[in-house]
Amino acid sequence: MRKSRLFMSAAAACLAGTMAVTGFAATEHWNDNSGKKAISDEWSQWKTKWETIKTDYEKVSMVPGADATKMNYGWYSKTQDEAKVRVSTNPDMSKTTEKDGSNTYSENYKEFTGTSKEYKKIDDVTYYANKVTITDLKENTTYYYQCLVDGKWTAAKKFRTGDTSDFSFLYVGDPQIGASKGQTPTEGSEAQSESIAARNDAFSWNKTLTAAISDHSDIDFIVSAGDQINNTGDDNGQEYEYAGFLSADVLVNVPVAPTIGNHDSKFANYQNHFNVPNAYTEEKDATPAGNDYYYTYGDALFIVLNTNNYNCADHEALIKKAEAAAPDARWKIVTFHHDIYGSGYDHSDSDGIVLRTQLTTLLDKYDIDVVLQGHDHTYSRSYMLTSDGKAHTAYTKENVKNEYLNVKDGKTDDTAALESKQDYLNQNLCYKIVDKTQGTINNPEGVLYMEANSATGSKYYNLISTQQDYIADRSQTWTPTYSVVNITKDSFTINTYDVNTGDKIDNSFTITKKKETNNNNTVKSIKLNKTKATLNKGDKITLKATVTPSDATDKKVTFSSSDKKVAVVYSKGVVTAKKAGKATITAKAGTKKASCKITVK
Repeated sequence: MRKSRLFMSAAAACLAGTMAVTGFAATEHWNDNSGKKAISDEWSQWKTKWETIKTDYEKVSMVPGADATKMNYGWYSKTQDEAKVRVSTNPDMSKTTEKDGSNTYSENYKEFTGTSKEYKKIDDVTYYANKVTITDLKENTTYYYQCLVDGKWTAAKKFRTGDTSDFSFLYVGDPQIGASKGQTPTEGSEAQSESIAARNDAFSWNKTLTAAISDHSDIDFIVSAGDQINNTGDDNGQEYEYAGFLSADVLVNVPVAPTIGNHDSKFANYQNHFNVPNAYTEEKDATPAGNDYYYTYGDALFIVLNTNNYNCADHEALIKKAEAAAPDARWKIVTFHHDIYGSGYDHSDSDGIVLRTQLTTLLDKYDIDVVLQGHDHTYSRSYMLTSDGKAHTAYTKENVKNEYLNVKDGKTDDTAALESKQDYLNQNLCYKIVDKTQGTINNPEGVLYMEANSATGSKYYNLISTQQDYIADRSQTWTPTYSVVNITKDSFTINTYDVNTGDKIDNSFTITKKKETNNNNTVKSIKLNKTKATLNKGDKITLKATVTPSDATDKKVTFSSSDKKVAVVYSKGVVTAKKAGKATITAKAGTKKASCKITVK
């Protein structure tokens, strides 16, 4: 993106400081699984399983590696064995060779070693933190892996690498396992304890990821914008929440890139469960949970910041390091927890914007394209924003006043506090709306800021009473949501869905980076390799689109289904039959369309 404006020195403006902010109460809305008749049997089975899950602290986590050829593993163990992971392209970790008419079976895996260190005691049991990175992964390949836990190899699990030239990831906000604590479930008469709340929220988390991957099987990894768990007051009390987070079936096969939220930040459990790549351990004001980090995937550079650390000089140093490691990155995407541009009642005019005056300038300076945020348990999408180029107060733990954080939406009778808060809000008018184009925008100036609602519904917040001028769209559906992001060399597209219905809650938004050409070079036609197909439930076919002319400026093809309950279609044209019925799959490029009629038996 092209930006030409004056910047104050981010390093000078970003003074040191780390500040903890108290969480605020949820609304009466939450995702109560005990009251849903349609899933009563599943819920009953889950309650039984939870008794084992909640104390299984040895779940393995997968995190994207430093680049697409790597994968990072982390897990707790009760014995300090050498940390090892085996990887193979065969499910039985072996290969078969034939010689002289007989078959011979031999091992066929690579073994990687890492680190193991004594970490902590839980219920008088010593646990060790293990971390391993595997390398030399190839694109579009299914791999099987085993981890050495307590002296035994785990059962082989699989994952599939993606196509780095055209990939998709899931973007979720605030799973916050355990946050429904204090709510009274339909099946009970008492407020939920921490453990019962974690049971409910972990079930929701599992349902969300399963639904998302079922409808979007081309997902390559998951980005979580922070607050994986809820407990901020008890180190070991976090552990059954992390056990619930990591128990989701999808996480055995799909890696997750976590972010440190305010609820994760208090203890070191986060950094011992997750083996993040390129951790910036030089950070001067890191929180106990760990550090900023970065990774690449294809043409995209992903930078993950811990905004519980108010020292933006730390963040700038990490961004510089990331850019030096990936100088040719075409897309730059930053994830952090606090919503400096959101629209929720609880945070978007209080603690969420503490770092706005500093980060807005910083993100402009390094030509960031998109920011993925959490924290406010509501959904919003901004217009394209830049810094206004003026000097504004940099807020740190030394100059943030109580009223900045605790007076929300102007609701107070304290005149002095309100006047002080107004000065804080005025300083945070540090942005400029540079483009309001919707749908598809080419080579825009500015940064897109996304705010994710809760992926579990463990708690929800209200929207702030007046929609801010920088917000293009916002909603509070009181249902879990997730976003799917697709990235190619020339495009970034985001769609956001309701978990319960599978429907979009906002229009699709696409940023393209293409050379401006003659408008006459538009799509003239689009054809599919099939115009009709009959499938059985579970069958898949791939629709291939041919766009004419081949050098059209708007030739990106998007697919949609007239009935996703019958057949779903993914960004690469893969159609999956879901249930008996008829559906029409439509391919669109520019203003031209082509269709294929699907009949599912």
